Amino acid sequence: MSELITEAMLANALIWDPEMECLGRDELNALQLVRLQDTLRRVYQNVPCYQKKFEQIGIVPEDIQSLDDLKNLPFTTKDDLRDNYPYGMFAVPMREVVRIHSSSGTTGKPTVVGYTRHDLKVWTELAARFMTAAGVTADDIVHIAFGYGLFTGAFGLHYGAERIGASVIPMSGGNTDKQIIIMQDYRSSALVCTPSYALTLVDRMEKQGIDPRSLSLRVGLFGAEPWSEEMRREIEERLGVVATDNYGLSEVMGPGVGGDCLYRTGMHISEDHFIAETIDPETGEVLPRGSVGELVLTCISKEAFPMIRYRTRDITRLDDTPCPCGRTHVRMQKTMGRSDDMLIIKGVNVFPTQIEEVLFQVEGCEPHYQLVVDRVNNSDRLEVQIEVHESIFFDEMKRQRDFVSMVEKRLASALGVSAVVKLVEPSSMPRHEGKAKRVIDKRRS
Repeated sequence: MSELITEAMLANALIWDPEMECLGRDELNALQLVRLQDTLRRVYQNVPCYQKKFEQIGIVPEDIQSLDDLKNLPFTTKDDLRDNYPYGMFAVPMREVVRIHSSSGTTGKPTVVGYTRHDLKVWTELAARFMTAAGVTADDIVHIAFGYGLFTGAFGLHYGAERIGASVIPMSGGNTDKQIIIMQDYRSSALVCTPSYALTLVDRMEKQGIDPRSLSLRVGLFGAEPWSEEMRREIEERLGVVATDNYGLSEVMGPGVGGDCLYRTGMHISEDHFIAETIDPETGEVLPRGSVGELVLTCISKEAFPMIRYRTRDITRLDDTPCPCGRTHVRMQKTMGRSDDMLIIKGVNVFPTQIEEVLFQVEGCEPHYQLVVDRVNNSDRLEVQIEVHESIFFDEMKRQRDFVSMVEKRLASALGVSAVVKLVEPSSMPRHEGKAKRVIDKRRS
């Protein structure tokens, strides 16, 4: 337990919705089953993709008579969302959709998600839940340094904080010097951003001779990218805040699927709105609780865009042992990696296939490349090492620089995040039998 979390803080910790968050397991399971059955009927009637999936395996919604029957339903994957772009997975008419967000996909087409008024109300409540669990109260001034736009992160936390009654500063991302001035002058007490940006803020303050602990910050809610316990400890030590983790993904809702309480024994998943499973990523077999596997989530209260057994590709472990905070919902541990080859760079989803697609369109690039991801000065850095034809590698320096600049611009346009391109000699990349090792992620070493 962090030295910043005192016994008094734990004793005075609040629960946003005690009735639901502390529901007994039998009652919770009964509620899940009712909501699951209702959701299955709606998607079967209104979403052709699900109707086809169910018919292919000979299942109708009425066949699901227990939560254990969930394992008989097919999975939903990103491919399903791409194949039904943009609105094919919506379960309500567009006149009932009041908000549209999206996230990047592997082919350049985004994943489009929609919300009804009811969905937005639920999203707000669930964000208020995990923010309260992290220690945010109506007395806080919440500084949001996520980018506002199609990304779900900023909006989810914005409305959750307002629901609690906190004051919200919608700062958005970037402009680090101004962020610091605003935090100083406006007395921000809760910081919302990526963990790596929190350290970027600390570095800038220290260079300016500002003691980060002289600010009014006391809690930090960090997400949108993988981060370690070591990074948590560094943030707490240098920034002087209680650093909490939270989990969400646009396809399921956005931030609010789960989050740490102050005991930080894992992120509580809102099981009255989502059913969580872990599966063997190779076989799809459901694993016992406590086993490490791929997280699969089923939405049981969403109207516009309910996902049935959505494969998140995140590797984690579910823990349903009692938590000292009193909440009864299952907890998920920090994600341990991905079951596919997706990378998260500065909060942006990046797939090697996206990079490969760009490189294959560039004359002179050979079909051999490697991605090296590292954290430099507390910020993610993506280096793309590519083999090039000898006519380019041995060309004059200016033409080499022009070539590198051209590839970097194309990658930035396709990925939505910058990459550093490094040219290597022809035939210098290791050759592999079977699947090539395309990614070296030094952030996890």
